[in-house]
Amino acid sequence: MRKAVYAVVCAVGLIGAAVAEPIPLRHGVGVHGWLNWSPVEKDGSYRWPPYRDEREWLSDGRPLSDWPTSDPFALIRSLGFDFVRLSVDPGPLLASEGDRRRQALERLGAAVERIASAGLKVVFDLHGVAQVPAYGMEMIAGGADSDGVRRYRAMVVEVAAMLSRIGAGKVALEPYNEPAYYPCPSGGKTDWQRIMRETVRDIRSVSRELTVVVTGACGGEVAGLVDLTPDFDDPNLYYSLHMYEPHSFTHQRPEGRGLFASGLPWPARTSTPEAVARALDQRMEAAGLSIAQRKLETMAARKRIARYFAQDWGLAQLTARLRQAVDWAQSHGIPSRRLFIGEFGAIRISADGRAGAFDADRLRYLQAVREEAERFGIPWAIWEFSNPYGMSVIEPEGPAVPDRAMLRALGLP
Repeated sequence: MRKAVYAVVCAVGLIGAAVAEPIPLRHGVGVHGWLNWSPVEKDGSYRWPPYRDEREWLSDGRPLSDWPTSDPFALIRSLGFDFVRLSVDPGPLLASEGDRRRQALERLGAAVERIASAGLKVVFDLHGVAQVPAYGMEMIAGGADSDGVRRYRAMVVEVAAMLSRIGAGKVALEPYNEPAYYPCPSGGKTDWQRIMRETVRDIRSVSRELTVVVTGACGGEVAGLVDLTPDFDDPNLYYSLHMYEPHSFTHQRPEGRGLFASGLPWPARTSTPEAVARALDQRMEAAGLSIAQRKLETMAARKRIARYFAQDWGLAQLTARLRQAVDWAQSHGIPSRRLFIGEFGAIRISADGRAGAFDADRLRYLQAVREEAERFGIPWAIWEFSNPYGMSVIEPEGPAVPDRAMLRALGLP
């Protein structure tokens, strides 16, 4: 009789495992500014209690009066998004223990509940920053056996326990954002493989039901994902990739001496190197640069422009890059709907023309990434809800209203 009961229990367990799946995600948006820059004191320590409140977040970079009086998360829901990828600085958690850590976890739990109350799911993204250098992502760079990784993993376990109490149907945990372990592919594979496998095991010691977002190395790019061996897979896992390819298009901004880096087209074949260089020179002239300055800048820019056109980026290459991830997933028996584009976007051209992509090119790119993701059934999160740096669903200046052309490119009402 006991054997029969045991057999039934096992069968039920197997059925449960077979139908288990991660929380459903479709169209998301990153919220980065709220909890990802926990204020610091003059001595470099975290202000306590940690993390910004909503008013501090919304008024960063623009007057609070620019915002409507309505709930920002209700606005996000009304725009057609079904989840928020919530960036959270793990630094205050890593810098605290005991009652102080519990206090930090309570504040973060309240933030998740706050978003969930607006009818949105939450991807809780532990998104390390170097605001307090001792607790930046460098702390996990020492390899799988390092003290930094051990301490980080212990913190993740406490976060998983907190999120499990909120409810596995509301939230997913993404324990790492854009880990390095370069070069890729295969560089540092053993260490990152171990770190990710053991972190999933840690979370599963707390909850079998909590959805976990797994990340490859190599800055979270496709190359890092396909370098991963998912021998720890279970049905409640998503596999993350970030789509900023080609980076030379999505992140057009001056670096080093360069004063102008803007205007590359997408797809590349919609223009020519000569036309891009001429238009760049006109923007520099309008900005008041001297002929000598313009010549120096144009010489530097021509190399960058030539490289971009030689790569000939367009829809075929974008599809091929996503197909790499899909093929990797299928080779491991993972449906493409369990892939997850956690970030994508492109910098919008600045008012002075010094940085970014023209709207027509930016919107074509966003639409192409979105359509290709949806063709493969991959959920996505656009970067991000609001910031003044050119990648924003909310217009970066003036009244805080949505960029409606961007929403149309994302297939949202």
